[in-house]
Amino acid sequence: MSDATTTRRASAPVQKAALGVAVVFLAVGVLGFVPGITTDYDTMSFAGHHSDALLLGIFQVSVLHNIVHLLFGVAGLALARTVSGARNYLIGGGAVYLILWIYGLVIDQTSAANFVPVNTADNWLHLALGLAMILLGVLLTRRTTQPAASTRSTHP
Repeated sequence: MSDATTTRRASAPVQKAALGVAVVFLAVGVLGFVPGITTDYDTMSFAGHHSDALLLGIFQVSVLHNIVHLLFGVAGLALARTVSGARNYLIGGGAVYLILWIYGLVIDQTSAANFVPVNTADNWLHLALGLAMILLGVLLTRRTTQPAASTRSTHP
């Protein structure tokens, strides 16, 4: 017996959020390889701070940086299939982006340590993205407590 409620796959808000974030990462990864959307495309290097390519003319990218976005998007698509996976993707991914933000603040952007590469605009985006992802993961899986129904009868 097939019932619409058993064959239709329910999607919790946290799964939808994780899927949306994953799609954005995939789009950013692809757009990083599109000349015009990425300015100075001809200067893009595989990795390192020598790449002058800028996604949307703002965010420094390299081949490695774009590949990381694509992989992060694919991971999000896979993990969004379950509530726990979606929550882990958002919270764990958000933590990774906060670490990347701190990393971007402490490294010299002209040194070999800036291998991803990141610039100041990337740093602030990483902060906002990390906080937003963690908030989505926490708030969309927060359990609300409801008063327990009384099991005792009110009749004498």
